[in-house]
This record gives sequence, C-alpha cells and structure tokens, in this order.
Amino acid sequence: MADTSVKKVSADGSPQGVLGQTYLASGKKMSMRLWQEEPGEAQDKGPHARDYETVGYVIEGRATLHLEGQQVTLEEGDSWIVPEGAEHTYEVEERFKAVEATAPPARAHARDE
Repeated sequence: MADTSVKKVSADGSPQGVLGQTYLASGKKMSMRLWQEEPGEAQDKGPHARDYETVGYVIEGRATLHLEGQQVTLEEGDSWIVPEGAEHTYEVEERFKAVEATAPPARAHARDE
C-alpha cells in the first residue's frame, strides 16, 4: 500500500539553506522552497547550473532571471521554468518573494548548496 500520510510544513519553523532559501514541503520526487530577498542579495551568488528542474511563482516584487544568454523580468503573478543543467542567476530589483518547486528535490544530497 502506498504512503498516504499528510505532511504539513510551516514556513516559520522550516530550515534555512545557506543561500537564503526556506525549505518547505518535500516528497520523494519534488520539493518546495521559499525565497525572500532584498535587492543585491542574489547578485553575489553568480551563475550556476543545478541537477534538477525548477518551476517558480512570484508572490511579490521583481527580479531578472538570466538564463543561458537570455533574460526575463519576473514580476508578481509570473511563473517560470529553469531546465535541469541550465546556467542561470537572478538579479533582485525589488523585495522579492517567490516559491519554487524542484524535481528531484533540491535539498536531497545538498544539490542546492
């Protein structure tokens, strides 16, 4: 029989990652995390590529996603995709709050540290 347990995760008590992310619910095949950043915070992280796919949704603010030579402005209500292995970075322009889902889970095996 499959696991049918309900898991609730409160952002107030969730662990924080070294890049500023808050880890939310995580399953076997995907996970969620919350980003809350001020302008300038993401700029010093530099471009990087990850071994997972990311889809995100902007709750508030504005940032520019730089991905493989392209750039797109992300604003409240926008969603986006970063394919697995794509080199990218974010430039936060206004206080930015977004939620992302990653598959496979970003936190597993320290994939996003």
